[in-house]
Amino acid sequence: MMNGQTALLRVRQMAEADRLTIAAGIPAIDMMESAGGAVAREIGRRWKARPAIVLCGPGNNGGDGFVAARHLVEAGWPVRIALLGHRDHLVGEAHHHAERWRGAVEPLAPAALGGAELVVDAIFGAGLSRALGGPAAETLAAATGRGLPIVAVDVPSGLMGDTGEVLGAVPALLTITFFRKKPGHLLLPGRLLCGEVIVADIGTPPSVLEKIVPNTFENDPALWLSVLPRPQDGGNKYTRGHALISGGYPMTGAARMAGRAAARAGAGLTTIAVSEIALPIYATALTSIMVRPLAAPEDFNYLLGDGRISAFLIGPGAGVGEETRARALAMLASGRPTLLDADALTSFQDDPAALDRAIVGPCVMTPHEGEFRRLFDPTGDKLTRGRAAAHRSGAFIVLKGSDTVIAAPDGRAIINANAPPTLATAGSGDVLSGIVLGLLAQGMEPFLAAAAAVWLHGAAAAAFGPGLMAEDLPDLLPGVFRRLYSSG
Repeated sequence: MMNGQTALLRVRQMAEADRLTIAAGIPAIDMMESAGGAVAREIGRRWKARPAIVLCGPGNNGGDGFVAARHLVEAGWPVRIALLGHRDHLVGEAHHHAERWRGAVEPLAPAALGGAELVVDAIFGAGLSRALGGPAAETLAAATGRGLPIVAVDVPSGLMGDTGEVLGAVPALLTITFFRKKPGHLLLPGRLLCGEVIVADIGTPPSVLEKIVPNTFENDPALWLSVLPRPQDGGNKYTRGHALISGGYPMTGAARMAGRAAARAGAGLTTIAVSEIALPIYATALTSIMVRPLAAPEDFNYLLGDGRISAFLIGPGAGVGEETRARALAMLASGRPTLLDADALTSFQDDPAALDRAIVGPCVMTPHEGEFRRLFDPTGDKLTRGRAAAHRSGAFIVLKGSDTVIAAPDGRAIINANAPPTLATAGSGDVLSGIVLGLLAQGMEPFLAAAAAVWLHGAAAAAFGPGLMAEDLPDLLPGVFRRLYSSG
């Protein structure tokens, strides 16, 4: 099992974790007490006592709200509760904790917000399967309209925990969830509504993950730091791998940035193969990156026969057409790690099945949404689409965006959340491809190489801040690596 601390649980898996916890001897009533107590504790850490309204739903999420309200009152807060439905209709643990509430319970409606300076949204959790409507939607919309700070229990009501889809949810400043995050906390657009996300311990033993066996994770160095390549005493440039990029013309900048990124990511040698007409441009702009001129089409296939080359990249600036397609097929036929990006992907848009058939070795594809739609089924949420594409093609799919999904053919998936908005700039995807290539060239397995590269890419951008250009990114990588190596 991959690192359990970074596991993301679907709604069904979280329900199973609760069931296993109860079976292990921790009563559900105590778990709800811990959950509501955690909500009150996190609120108390961020705000001084002020009039608060806790909006409770008819299920366990509402039960958590009753507990949170009681704890806030005990801490000296003036708190009221507004309930969706009737108190007598609550069952189980929610009924038990509602009975412990000594204050009044009023109907959930916009009028209940009167005098409140903070709102706790404990109406519906991540398991809601329909659009939010009626008094719940009206009250939350009114709270947002008045500019009241909202604290969400589990997820903002109306946010789908498995997909990040928003069906009536409004933004929260703080979301407190329990045991592990859910995909919806990281996937867009849901992530934008969660605010700060806190994962609270409610007594669930981590050992339950051994039975649940999660296959979705939040990207974090804990997943891949132990296998991240590092320079070794006694090594040389050949033992650190040789990366080969097919360079384009007249669009030369993309391949050059990818080459510099591959070298900064640790590849011992990086070569860009270019047509003779492009040689002066590449050779003038690059120093430690080698440039190999190709006088005839067969020269490229001859170059691929060099067994010392350990990983290939084609796509950045390559141009869409038969030549790019043929080079991509030749790379894939070698069975060595191959990364396809940009124009290499679009070159197969008329026959995606041909691309699928050609994948006989490790292959990574790094499409943005537009490129993805040209090759794969665009329906469904991002996590589902990424998994389906990886399964169909046999490749490791990096579906790029602010919530990049890295999917493996065997169903594993990683969601990345460290990408700052400054990465939305021309050429940043070419740099990402180069980082993946550099790690592949050093022998890192494709799934973790892709995940590490995506995280490194985000960390480098975050270290630079505003004004970032794609060409800044490769030179920021050494600092990121230095911090990673010192941490473990």
